[in-house]
Amino acid sequence: MTNDRTVDAVIVGAGFSGLYQLHRFRELGLTTRVFEAASGVGGTWWWNRYPGARCDVESLAYSYSFSPELEQEWTWSEKYATQPEILGYAQHVAERFDLERDITFDTRVESAVYDAERRRWTITTDTGEVVDCRWFVMATGCLSVSKAPEIPGAERFQGPTYHTGHWPHEGVDFTGQRIAVIGTGSSGIQSIPIMAGQAADTVVFQRTPNFSMPAGNRPLTEEEVAARKATYREYRKAQQLSTFGVPVPEPTQSALEVPEEERTATYQAGWEQGNLVAVLASYTDTLVDKDANETAAEFVRSKIREKVRDPELAELLSPRSFPYGTKRPCLDSGYYETFNKDNVHLVDIRRTPLVEITEKGVRTSENEYEVDAIVFATGFDAMTGAITRVDIRGKNGVSLKEKWGEGPRSYLGLSVAGFPNLFTITGPSSPSVLSNMMVSIEQHVDWVTDCVRWMRDNGVEELDATPEAEDEWVRHVEEVGDTTLYPTADSWYMGSNVPGKPRVFMAYIGGVGVYRERCDDVAAKGYEGYTKYPDVTAAPEKQSA
Repeated sequence: MTNDRTVDAVIVGAGFSGLYQLHRFRELGLTTRVFEAASGVGGTWWWNRYPGARCDVESLAYSYSFSPELEQEWTWSEKYATQPEILGYAQHVAERFDLERDITFDTRVESAVYDAERRRWTITTDTGEVVDCRWFVMATGCLSVSKAPEIPGAERFQGPTYHTGHWPHEGVDFTGQRIAVIGTGSSGIQSIPIMAGQAADTVVFQRTPNFSMPAGNRPLTEEEVAARKATYREYRKAQQLSTFGVPVPEPTQSALEVPEEERTATYQAGWEQGNLVAVLASYTDTLVDKDANETAAEFVRSKIREKVRDPELAELLSPRSFPYGTKRPCLDSGYYETFNKDNVHLVDIRRTPLVEITEKGVRTSENEYEVDAIVFATGFDAMTGAITRVDIRGKNGVSLKEKWGEGPRSYLGLSVAGFPNLFTITGPSSPSVLSNMMVSIEQHVDWVTDCVRWMRDNGVEELDATPEAEDEWVRHVEEVGDTTLYPTADSWYMGSNVPGKPRVFMAYIGGVGVYRERCDDVAAKGYEGYTKYPDVTAAPEKQSA
């Protein structure tokens, strides 16, 4: 294993972005260290082992495209791959490309300080190791810092507690137990049917009901797999040019200009496809017009009423406080049907707020629920949490956490003014969580790799986003976001799930294909919007394709 103290590049994180960035840097001949807090590769798929954990992008689309050989040799077994299968894929990639020899596991980066005179970063880990590098890449993922529950008394509970984001690797058997589940986001929606199937009694504490659609998960046929493998090159191109990194037909009509019967049939077809964007992408104005959005929202609520026998319970499970799609919709396997069971209970904590966790269970304003175990499905400090937990200091000792005190600011979601040679893979203000992450990861890693090659070929030691370029991009991201309904919802897209976090729309909704064109244009113009040291103008023949 590499333990060099002076290297060309340091990467934080050995999930899909860190693994691919290491592979690409090796192609450039760079010496590289990767630091990973977990004991193995996989990133979010290493940590999130809760029951029912699956990707919500179809497995045939959720994979690397950089190696045609890898595409052909790996075969997914299900429409939506489980966490163990996705982790197995990450481990296969690491082994196939011999990546682990440059990864230091069980090690967390605590600080990174830029030396403006030497134009290098000094990286310090929690093991006391200090590493010097030219390029510093935060490949820490968008959903990798768990959010603790905001309920007093958790330490007093006499039974075990679990967080979906840090599930025991050996698993948990709830057979015969009384359990409480707090949270109904994606991890709650995926895990509740399975846990409730084991437990003697399940109490679900819901603050905000969520929109969810049936995944329709099933084994893939040999014919399906073979057909995709035969057309992967064309499919990958379509992914790259699409809006969400998931190719679907572009809508041409408003939801309000078609007859209700036709609209319902269109939504039904999308519903039966079992993917996240099918209903959302049915019409041009679903995400920009409240009335158009309500047609989709009411369609999903009608499905909830069909699935849940008790009308009052169905209403409690039906979202009405935010537009459909402005919180990430979920895919489920029997979530709503679970509440038809006599031993599954829903507590609406907007009506009866959580007060505290006691020695015996969970107490609301009206009742105490005695349980044997508590599961926190309380989500993540998304987009920025994993970046700001590292004490990153740029020019003049400026703290990135302080700079982002009123919300993240970046140029293209890739760079931060005043923090030269630092790159954030799928960082805030890029499509990231509004896209198929694998598509966005590869696009960012390829762009960073080409940028570093360009710097090296042209003798550029320091590349720093200008404040003007950063300001312009921040304004653009906000303006595009404000044309949509996303800012009207209190979601983790907006940072609203973390107390005290600035309320800012943290993703770019302009589209994966449009964003790629902008990034490519910046590169083609000699990395427009950046200052360079030494100040050079690249010859066209030296620029990367």
